[in-house]
Amino acid sequence: MSELIAMQQNELAKIIQRYVENDGVHTTAIPSLVFIRDSNAFVPRHGVYKPSFCIVVQGAKEVLLGQERFKYNPADYLIASVNLPVTAQVTEATPDVPYLGFKLEFSANQILEVLLESKISEGAKENAKRGMFVSQLEQPLLDAVIRLARLLDNPKDIPILAPLFTKEILYRVLQGQHGTRLQQIAIEGSSAHQIKGVIEHITNNYDKSFRIEELAEIVNMSVSSLHRHFKEVTAMSPIQFQKELRLQEARRLLLTESVDATDVAFRVGYESSSQFSREYSRMFGFPPRQDVKRLKA
Repeated sequence: MSELIAMQQNELAKIIQRYVENDGVHTTAIPSLVFIRDSNAFVPRHGVYKPSFCIVVQGAKEVLLGQERFKYNPADYLIASVNLPVTAQVTEATPDVPYLGFKLEFSANQILEVLLESKISEGAKENAKRGMFVSQLEQPLLDAVIRLARLLDNPKDIPILAPLFTKEILYRVLQGQHGTRLQQIAIEGSSAHQIKGVIEHITNNYDKSFRIEELAEIVNMSVSSLHRHFKEVTAMSPIQFQKELRLQEARRLLLTESVDATDVAFRVGYESSSQFSREYSRMFGFPPRQDVKRLKA
């Protein structure tokens, strides 16, 4: 890491610490920007990453997508280009030097807008690639990040300047090593764009059963092409993707509402409470009741 990047990361850490006092995920006055703080390492957390640009400002982190691990630290940034159910784990953090993260969510329309307004040549429609990648953080990109974060000290500037700095961040990523992967999500007719449509359909209907043929018809793909491209983007099959969404939502319901495991199983789409309990235990390491008791404790 260059000395300049290290200085900018230090400034960004100070900004985050000014606005975040406790562990957790904290929204900011800038739409779509959140700060994350964590004093404890090695506590895996399950969730769905929306399309987002993520930086580790202090500490280190790894994200498990399917069976694939993405490790990143202050020298890197991570991109999720579509909704992806993941397990994220901070690997370096202490109460004295907590993990600090910067996460900026974006949409495919914002990517398309940057492509249309810039002179970045639109790549040819390619086969779908993984919807998550880690790349080296370069100084011009981090400079745009710093300018966006500084707006929190001047709230009146946020409505005008935040969209411009966000656009610059996306522009820098699109110019980077893996920029074409991000392009493909926004290019209508590309296989990645088609898979994004399937992901959105499953996400919006995770509690309903589906036939793979129905998904293929939605995006005008053959069943074999859908399977191949979906797994390339998400590192899992459509059924596994739906299962992870169901189980994550089940856990959220168990933690936030006074409901039992059987009711939750049916609410998220399971027809068998015993199957639900088996798959829940496989994913989270404990049966539903024991897991919730442990987390609340």
